[in-house]
Amino acid sequence: MSVTTAPDGIKEVGTPLSDADVVSLRAGDRVRITGVLYTARDAAHGRLFPLIERGEKLPIEVRGQIIYYTGPSPARPGDIVGSIGPTTGGRMDKFTPALLKLGLKGTIGKGARSEAVKEALKLYKAVYFGAIGGAGAVLSRFVKKLEIVAYADLGTEAIRRLEVENFPVMVINDCYGGDLYQDGMKAYAREDA
Repeated sequence: MSVTTAPDGIKEVGTPLSDADVVSLRAGDRVRITGVLYTARDAAHGRLFPLIERGEKLPIEVRGQIIYYTGPSPARPGDIVGSIGPTTGGRMDKFTPALLKLGLKGTIGKGARSEAVKEALKLYKAVYFGAIGGAGAVLSRFVKKLEIVAYADLGTEAIRRLEVENFPVMVINDCYGGDLYQDGMKAYAREDA
């Protein structure tokens, strides 16, 4: 699925992402994602990284995919998932360039990323999306299906495969070096400060 723009101006993307999808996204774009997201946080990345270093097969195919930095809370009866808000992307910075090199096309989190990650986004044509922290209960409404696919022993930090519909995010860092956080600080900087 290619990127389309809805009448409300929000870009709609489907997974898996292609290079063409990524290059059509710019820092500041509001986006709705439909398709598959994989969840992974610190503990899961800690298990993936040694596999990457040894050139071994990962438990998920990352090419074209998006990893969402989240550890969802348990679902209440009748719900698919509990609160599913983002965690700080910077905590995964030491692992991200290696995953991007393998073909990962996007990550979702909150907060700024390191210069090394921003350079890797440019080099490997990938994007960093931001989800709204503190809105995990709202974000859970966009998850239509969930299954644990690796490292079940990690509990909330197990890798999950989510099927999402119109999952709302913003492009924080694009593949051109654009950075919504830096742009925002510049736009609202006081000249007398």
